[in-house]
Amino acid sequence: MICIDVDGTLIGQGNRVRDDVWAALEGARAQGVRLVLCSGRPAFGNALDYARRLDPDGWHVFQNGASIVRADTGQSLSSPLPAGVLPELLARARSGGELLEVYTDRTYGFTEADPHGYGPAHAALLGVPYAPRAPEELDGAVVRVQWVVPVAQEQAVLDTPHPGLDLHPSSSPAMPDVSFVSATTAGTSKGSAVTRVAQAYGVDLNRVMMVGDAANDVTALRVVGHPVAMGNADEVAREAARYQVGHVDAGGLAEAVALALKL
Repeated sequence: MICIDVDGTLIGQGNRVRDDVWAALEGARAQGVRLVLCSGRPAFGNALDYARRLDPDGWHVFQNGASIVRADTGQSLSSPLPAGVLPELLARARSGGELLEVYTDRTYGFTEADPHGYGPAHAALLGVPYAPRAPEELDGAVVRVQWVVPVAQEQAVLDTPHPGLDLHPSSSPAMPDVSFVSATTAGTSKGSAVTRVAQAYGVDLNRVMMVGDAANDVTALRVVGHPVAMGNADEVAREAARYQVGHVDAGGLAEAVALALKL
């Protein structure tokens, strides 16, 4: 089983997947390897399209582990936020005038303030229309919230208490000046979700590869037998990995797939 991050791993600066990377992934699937998207992105828009192409009837990990969804049926093993957490976070965002996105499995809304104008660009990155929607209007269980702030403000977000939640900072080559800091229920992460998917498939974690590049990939890199960092990976991801491959824009993921088939 190969678990694959999106931003900085599957896609690079051009917000597209290289043809040689798709060819390598499709070759691995033809040999019986389960391919699992393992992203901070939600289970809609571009990320769902990637998941369906990787493994159209398989389980995939979204929203830093808060959403575990089957690509074909939409069946969910997702983890909702604790009761009572959301109103406090919304109040904090509105009093501070920062952009806070709120996600269910299938849709998202966000607070009114967007001081840096990130909302439309992020919607385009996700592959969905930019349609302002109040978080209170969402249907279904909220599984994750996400602060969207300048990189310079990331540490301030991380230093602010979020009781009952775990924080997962990440970035995208397509929006290099922006930090996306997700908050999920404590104990929910890419690592916990990868473990759950491996169990569903009956695959020992020692036979699982995770390929990633950022801090939010570290929990998954630490639980698998074959952790791989991209050549463009953050230091924390490199430290958690056993192997390192090339830069995302040089097809490093195809190199990782070739490695997986030899192990």
